[in-house]
Amino acid sequence: MDLRARKALELAAKARITFTDGAWLVPSQTSPGTTYRVTIGPEPSCQCEAWQLRRADCKHLLAAKIVAARVGEARCPEIITDAVPKKPTYKQNGPLYDQAQRTEKHRFQVLLHDLCRGLEDPPQPKTGRRWKPMADIVFACAFKVFSTFSSRRFPCDLDDAHAKGFLSESMHAVRLCAYLESKFLTAVLQSLVVRSSLPLKAVETTFAPDSTGCSTSRLVRWFDEKDGVERSGHDWVKAHARCGVKTNIITAATIEGRDAGDCPQFKPLVETTAQNFVVKEVPADKAYLSRDNLELVAGLGGTAFVPFKSNSVAGEAASLWEKMFFYYSFRREEFLKHYHQRSNIEATFSMVKAKFRDHVRRKTDTAMKKEVLCKFLCHNIVVVHQSQVELGIEPVFWQDEPAEWSDVLPLIRPG
Repeated sequence: MDLRARKALELAAKARITFTDGAWLVPSQTSPGTTYRVTIGPEPSCQCEAWQLRRADCKHLLAAKIVAARVGEARCPEIITDAVPKKPTYKQNGPLYDQAQRTEKHRFQVLLHDLCRGLEDPPQPKTGRRWKPMADIVFACAFKVFSTFSSRRFPCDLDDAHAKGFLSESMHAVRLCAYLESKFLTAVLQSLVVRSSLPLKAVETTFAPDSTGCSTSRLVRWFDEKDGVERSGHDWVKAHARCGVKTNIITAATIEGRDAGDCPQFKPLVETTAQNFVVKEVPADKAYLSRDNLELVAGLGGTAFVPFKSNSVAGEAASLWEKMFFYYSFRREEFLKHYHQRSNIEATFSMVKAKFRDHVRRKTDTAMKKEVLCKFLCHNIVVVHQSQVELGIEPVFWQDEPAEWSDVLPLIRPG
């Protein structure tokens, strides 16, 4: 029995599956209130994403067949129950992974300090409190996010970092809240996310895009057009990112509005990635499907593997769109082998949220965005450290002397 068959049996045994208007209505296991219309017979179909992508029996279709067979309206699908379903496992070098985990906190500070040394200090204000050195500001903000401590519990770590020479001046933990409010820090953090990925430029050639949200303490209400109901819950900060599928390194990231679409963020972040990496493949979900995106990746010397929607057509003859449409339609198994690499971006977001929390502590929009960028920066440094231990990668962030302030800004997209 595979996992799909086991979930189908659970649906057939526990869910309320009914037959209405020539189709079976099968509820979703993961989205409460969502129901899929399933038809069985010579031309079976299901509205779920899994069937639309593979055009093969999904758990909803199997569950409908089981219920139909129970009432004598169809033949029960054959399900092999001799073996217990197992999730696929992947080999890992246990001793090296253990070494990377045991030395992570110490090495994180060393790598973060080395990464921040190339930052020029910002212009000092004419009045008011003077700014600390930029290297100290970024180090302290990122280290606080790495520790997951509150401002009241973080001073001891700041004092230890200063004693070890990672901070040139002592710093009060509460001041970090004010630094996260500064506007220019966004550009600095975006540039450092890019800079922190450079040690792995010889390893990564396939990059997966997606977006994710980190919850906040604010509550909001919104109308769900799909289900026609009003919902409420915690507000969120939406981040768009690109990651390498081998090491899960984030090569570019930006924070837009919570309702910002994914497709418009494809071009700037792929172009930022292409400035430092060789882009051979970009597997992405249907939200990024457009002619411009396919042609953009092709212009960079790579191929974008984006599944087509149910209403997509071949389009203009001999065009790239037509080529990929037929590739997806007639060589689907081969296409999906490339496409399924995009699941690594989901793994990347899970890594970030599991280690550095899936919520933000800050209260204002400006500070919340910077806190998410700090999470991505911490994740990249952890990945570089692990790659140094397991792959022997040399963590070199700055090839020459520390860069000037004007040299950092071109690493991020305009605006």
